[in-house]
Amino acid sequence: MSSAFGSYRGDIDVRDAWSMLQSNPRAVLVDVRTRAEWTFVGIPDLQPVQHKPVLLEWQTYPAMAVNGAFVDQLASELKARGLDESVPVLFLCRSGVRSQAAAMAAVAAGFTETYNIAGGFEGPLSSGGHRGEVGGWKASGLPWIQN
Repeated sequence: MSSAFGSYRGDIDVRDAWSMLQSNPRAVLVDVRTRAEWTFVGIPDLQPVQHKPVLLEWQTYPAMAVNGAFVDQLASELKARGLDESVPVLFLCRSGVRSQAAAMAAVAAGFTETYNIAGGFEGPLSSGGHRGEVGGWKASGLPWIQN
């Protein structure tokens, strides 16, 4: 995939993302949703695979302006974990749109192995107009917690 931001490795299913986190201790999941979403909707629970997600807003709530410091903040977080821009970075948002933009921005900044988790945390709307029922992290039965 490519855009004005650059290219990334592609979209992967939530189960493939989980498998990558299970098999690669250097893989990092970056949840790019807002603080409000993390608090009220929940976050992936990566303790079973001995990982800790990076919680870093791509857009800041409530204005939803793109976080201009996103890539620098991500690089700093990875460095604090003893990692660099060469590790697999899996980006997650609500449905896969913001995370795709974040993955492309990371590639443009020199990250070499970025992925967008298609379907995101909540997935698309169900026929009843609800998220979290069809596709995505939660509906797939992957572990998650709510603060």
